[in-house]
Amino acid sequence: MPRASPARLRFPENLDITPAKVADLKRRIERLAVDLARIEERFVRGGGPGGQKRNKTSSAVELVDPDRGLRVRIGRDRRLSINRFLALRELIDRIEMLEAPELSRRLAEIERMRRRKADRARRRSEP
Repeated sequence: MPRASPARLRFPENLDITPAKVADLKRRIERLAVDLARIEERFVRGGGPGGQKRNKTSSAVELVDPDRGLRVRIGRDRRLSINRFLALRELIDRIEMLEAPELSRRLAEIERMRRRKADRARRRSEP
């Protein structure tokens, strides 16, 4: 059986996400000038616990950005709409870390955690 070709991504409008989070993601997409039409979207079966339901439904989302060589696969929720939003947000996070590290919230959070761990280690080693 031939594999279906991936669909081009359109911004998911019918989301079970708060409007503020959707607006924030749209602003980040515009700021980074990401062309959503170039991103490939596939719906695949999720892994992990869930039994028969998990094995029969394709609610996980896989996004591929061929221009940057990025691939994201999310299947955290049983709802496809939530997984689409989470996958797109994760892809935008990764693009932001590559192209605009000074603006990346995720890199800032990683740096904060690194400093916190270093401070704890320093305090433990002090007499």
